[in-house]
Amino acid sequence: MKLYNLKDNSEQVSFAQAIKQGLGKQQGLFFPQDLPEFNREEIDQLLKLDFVTRSSHILSAFIGDEIPLEHVAVRIKSAFTFPAPVAKVEEDVATLELFHGPTLAFKDFGGRFMAQMLAQVAGEQPVTILTATSGDTGAAVAHAFYGLDNVQVVILYPQGKISPLQEKLFCTLGGNIHTVAIDGDFDDCQALVKQAFDDNELKQALYLNSANSINISRLLAQICYYFEAVAQLPEDKRGQLVISVPSGNFGDLTAGLLAKSMGLPVKRFIAATNVNDTVPRYLTDGKWVPHQTVATLSNAMDVSQPNNWPRIEELFYRKSWPLSELRHGVVSDEVTKETIKALAKLGYISEPHAAIAYRVLRDQLQEGEYGLFLGTAHPAKFKESVEQILGEELPLPEALAERADLALLSHCLPANFAELRAFLLERAPE
Repeated sequence: MKLYNLKDNSEQVSFAQAIKQGLGKQQGLFFPQDLPEFNREEIDQLLKLDFVTRSSHILSAFIGDEIPLEHVAVRIKSAFTFPAPVAKVEEDVATLELFHGPTLAFKDFGGRFMAQMLAQVAGEQPVTILTATSGDTGAAVAHAFYGLDNVQVVILYPQGKISPLQEKLFCTLGGNIHTVAIDGDFDDCQALVKQAFDDNELKQALYLNSANSINISRLLAQICYYFEAVAQLPEDKRGQLVISVPSGNFGDLTAGLLAKSMGLPVKRFIAATNVNDTVPRYLTDGKWVPHQTVATLSNAMDVSQPNNWPRIEELFYRKSWPLSELRHGVVSDEVTKETIKALAKLGYISEPHAAIAYRVLRDQLQEGEYGLFLGTAHPAKFKESVEQILGEELPLPEALAERADLALLSHCLPANFAELRAFLLERAPE
């Protein structure tokens, strides 16, 4: 598999290099040189396979002969040990539940696949994973890499801006997992990560890598659950399928669009955001004007400068798709609360991110279409806000209950690169 840097097309790397390197020169994202496609008959055959077998074929179509299919299959079997069920919500709407993994969020798919792939290609070389999280990435990455030999993980997150249970899930592990609460917002955390990757001395001293969705392995893994969703739908629903994706850093939507580019039958995608609406405004007026990030109920989507957007624009350019085909919608906190209540009346308990995706889908779904919205996190991860909205208590799943009373092990730092740099160098491998 060959990939090129979106900011410097002359920089071309293998899949293994892209996994280990994370970002290219000038903080450029890597993008596949070849975009595999399946014909309709091949898609139909893939949809008949089980999740792990199908995912092995999908990812091997990208990876090629760099890693043999049988090795990819072993790694996926170790990574995807939990289901991604489709649950009916209304006659014409269902949700893809992506929160049945160990950290109860969709990030488990990408985080665990990346850990398996890094183990496949890194050998004995020490690695420091540096990543920023707005909530769920941190937990998924921490649990995926916890206890792995030769791997240190440093996770930055905005202090006071993720839910308490999200924080407990990844800031109580210790060992090779180091968590840092940054006095700022997610965009500050992301900027610090980018600065670290621009520091050659730091990169070499720590063998730096990133586990954000900027890492291509995480992104490719997410393609697989879109195929899994369609496989669970009746055949008569597939031709009129509309998928609404709660969007913050836009990695999930990128993966869905890559699935469509491979031939998966999706009529259209909807990018659903909270009031951090840089992309919806851009799609409306053609002007890229990020505003100051606003804290919302859907904190994992509190991103004003989404990292993955250049990949989406590149994909639309490569496929000659007009950007106008990508629909969008913005939902306020008040409407999010109303939507969580409306879903509960339908018999479905949800959380802010999925509620936003449902709201925009419901508003835009046309007669004869079938809608699917992504449930990206278990509602108990947002226990305080959901309980307050619904006026009822949510039981804690075991994964959260066992960590709820543990002490936080986080360090606190200002949004200052010099201080972060010193912190990282203290943890450099010998």
